[in-house]
Amino acid sequence: MQQLNPKQKQIILTARSLFWKYGMRRVSIEEICLKANVSKMTFYKFFKNKTELVKYILNKIEEESINEYQSIMGQNIPFHKKVVQTINMKLRSVDQMSPEFYADLHQNAVREVSEHFHNISGRVSELIVDDYKKAQKNGEIRKDLKIEFIIYQLEKLFAMAGDKNLINLYDSPQDLIMELTRFFFYGISPGEIDAQ
Repeated sequence: MQQLNPKQKQIILTARSLFWKYGMRRVSIEEICLKANVSKMTFYKFFKNKTELVKYILNKIEEESINEYQSIMGQNIPFHKKVVQTINMKLRSVDQMSPEFYADLHQNAVREVSEHFHNISGRVSELIVDDYKKAQKNGEIRKDLKIEFIIYQLEKLFAMAGDKNLINLYDSPQDLIMELTRFFFYGISPGEIDAQ
């Protein structure tokens, strides 16, 4: 893996922090340079423009997320516990983002950034689908369910896990996640899973 120049690393860390807080559109190259204590000339030495910097950061996030996801899926634990951990992982990553960043990524994104993000999402989805197909083959998921339907429902479950009104009904966000996971795996029939 290529070692980053210290100034390049500072630009990336600063930009990521600013993007997470204010969104991508509101943050200028000038602000990034000022906060990172580098000149614009130094910025352009490493990145052609802000879009290229955003794409680089999204690639790093993809790499980090895939590594964490594969670490979770590689554990020798029941599948439903892996699902709980992946939901928690996704919630942690979104929790660090501002609504502005989320909106810039999903609704207001520059076309090139939007396309790049959707390509990344597609690669991650393929990994998840493969793992769920393996779990289905191993009898950990009902054979009569379409994997794509399960992934769709997981996205809905994830949205519910971030719903502030729903969170307020529970002692902790973890309690809500466990309730949603139990409901996802067992519906309303009696059946228990433990939190670990």
